[in-house]
Amino acid sequence: MSARILLVDDEPDILDFLSYNLKKEGYEVSTAGNGMEALEAAFATTPDLILLDLMMPELDGIETCIQLRKNKILAATVIAFLTARAEDFSQINGLEAGADDYITKPIKPKVLISKIKALLRRDKSSTSPTIVDKNASVIVDKERFVAIVEGKDVNLPKKEFLLLELLCTRPGKVFDRNFILEQVWGTEVVVGDRTIDVHIRKLREKIGEQRIQTVKGVGYKLVVK
Repeated sequence: MSARILLVDDEPDILDFLSYNLKKEGYEVSTAGNGMEALEAAFATTPDLILLDLMMPELDGIETCIQLRKNKILAATVIAFLTARAEDFSQINGLEAGADDYITKPIKPKVLISKIKALLRRDKSSTSPTIVDKNASVIVDKERFVAIVEGKDVNLPKKEFLLLELLCTRPGKVFDRNFILEQVWGTEVVVGDRTIDVHIRKLREKIGEQRIQTVKGVGYKLVVK
């Protein structure tokens, strides 16, 4: 079955152009012209990926992303901003709102499609068993796509979930930043150190500051208690 993609932009020409190119690649495409329409469409269709503009009427992209991430049904949905806003603070705000990636316009259709394929490929659900740390204080439940911390469910955006899943494969092992980028974001998706920093910070807020340790100049590890 082809992946379902929701395009959200307040410019009809952009929606038409992107829809045409994505449908040629075999994707199922739906569109929304603002944040409110995006929420309705996402809840109705449960897309695999949402491409979201930043500046929109009624509900901007940041608030739309936050609202999308509050819905458990969309926990496994990849969200990427596709916007002309290239400032660092806009990228940080987008990632902190729960987005998995931040793509700036203009971008050639072939490059965008390559990024979409990489995002979807990296985010296919795994069928391997649940991963548990040494004392079961942190559990990665892949079937329900939630983390369980001290017995309580913690819902995570997909990239945060995959990041925690990676750290849990070898509790106590230091994962270097390049390896994290390759395993969680893939080699075809170009992201920077700031992306990792934002996702680590958000993950710490949800599972506990002390559970992820920074090894300066190297990377991160899950602390085993």
